[in-house]
Amino acid sequence: MLENIDFTLVNWSRAQFALTAMFHWIFVPLTLGLGFIMAYMESIYFRTGDPEWKRITKFWMKLFGINFAIGVATGIILEFEFGTNWSNYSWFVGDIFGAPLAIEGIMAFFMESTFIAVMFFGWDKVSKRFHLTATWLTAVGASLSAVWILVANAWMQNPVGTTFNPDTARNEMVDFWAVLLSETAVNKFVHTITSGFVLGAIFVIGVSSWFLIKKREFLFAKRSIVIAATFGVISSVILIATGDSSAKEIVKTQPMKFAAMEALYEGQTHAPLVAFGILSGKEHHKNMTADSQSDFLFKIEVPSMLSVLAYNSPKAYVAGMKDLILGNEAQGIMSYKEKIRRGYEAQQTLRAYKAAQKDDPQGETFLALRAKFEDQAFMDNYFRYFGYGNYYHPDPAQLEKNAFTMVPPISMTFYAFHIMVILGVYFLGLFIVFLFLAMRDQLHDKKWLLWAAVWTIPLAYVASQAGWIVAEVGRQPWVIQDLMPTMKAVTQIDTGSVMITFFLFTVTFIGLAIAEVKIMLKQIKVGPKKGGNK
Repeated sequence: MLENIDFTLVNWSRAQFALTAMFHWIFVPLTLGLGFIMAYMESIYFRTGDPEWKRITKFWMKLFGINFAIGVATGIILEFEFGTNWSNYSWFVGDIFGAPLAIEGIMAFFMESTFIAVMFFGWDKVSKRFHLTATWLTAVGASLSAVWILVANAWMQNPVGTTFNPDTARNEMVDFWAVLLSETAVNKFVHTITSGFVLGAIFVIGVSSWFLIKKREFLFAKRSIVIAATFGVISSVILIATGDSSAKEIVKTQPMKFAAMEALYEGQTHAPLVAFGILSGKEHHKNMTADSQSDFLFKIEVPSMLSVLAYNSPKAYVAGMKDLILGNEAQGIMSYKEKIRRGYEAQQTLRAYKAAQKDDPQGETFLALRAKFEDQAFMDNYFRYFGYGNYYHPDPAQLEKNAFTMVPPISMTFYAFHIMVILGVYFLGLFIVFLFLAMRDQLHDKKWLLWAAVWTIPLAYVASQAGWIVAEVGRQPWVIQDLMPTMKAVTQIDTGSVMITFFLFTVTFIGLAIAEVKIMLKQIKVGPKKGGNK
């Protein structure tokens, strides 16, 4: 029942986790992108023996190291929060969520911690081949860290490969490969990794452009731009392709998120894609009613493109938010109210099972209830909506009102999605222009373009954060899609404790951010050291 939830605690717990996650994600994509860029640069040095490539590699490696150190520190805090602030979630799915995190700690951190020392301190102390191997393994290790985190997150978005154990009231993994190789996990990994590659490429181009503006290090800057722009073009193409496949997967597993991404209230065939739009702000998801309509102050649409994006057909019907809440029998869409009733029945069955287990674990009632949890029809038609049961209310009017609260923040999801897409297209164009001009040696006199590249660096971070806003805010109210709402996942601790740690983390993170920026800027101003062969 919603009346029994301390939403102040829920909101502060969410704010603290969002703060930590978003701050951590400032460092991760640059680590991912710079890791492979510097590894490729060192490969050129290994093949050619040109000391200039060694000098270039060492410069970007230094910036990689600064960023990597702070990223690791914030990541550790993030993992601890699952136990301190989200213990109900950890209990419910610990057997599933814990496995990828454990693998990350054992394998990825081991690779990174082992080979990063060789990469930084092994110049001229180990063979060139071994040093190159260490650099590549450091880059791969960083990506492997991301693999397991993203697999865990993908399972939360689309829980597969698991079963529910009524004896322990926990979800348990039954198919590791289904969890690892689900369509959601594969799309999320490739899309997220390539977004880090794009950010890393933009960072290299932006910093190199600053050197050209200052009329310094022309050869260093040109070579860095060519490598980064090539890397960026390839990564951007993959990013756009995986974005398309992710959208098609989301419309199947998280249709409400898909509708919120386009602020689509009314489902329709030949659904247009909003290329650009400004919402009126009159409707808020908590006040949404059956009479609510999408209200744009201004929008530019591409006819039928949303239907094509979702189902590869302009005639396809794309469900709107009201279809999902109220149901649409003609389209085979079950209403949220029916899902709530079924979820409530699943919860009541579990409560009765636990009571019978305590009273008479060999009795007929207990065995009959146990048979229900072994019946695939019950699991498919009732338990799959287990989380919806938390929104049940015996009053039909209140039940419908509760159903309308299960809409993610529309404006935030809509704007984050469109900012991400618009910037992604811009980044691809920027890479193409820079690669073309760099190959023709025509960049040095394009000062306006060089400054545009410098100021694109913060835009890359905006796009990266926007992607996670779409992924996480867009799936609310769920922490595990359809199985556990966010409000049921929190640890029942004093709200004041969460508030205090929130502000402590805020001050700490701001301090770390200032230190990171100052150190980075100092190293950039110093530039690559002379005599890369030493």
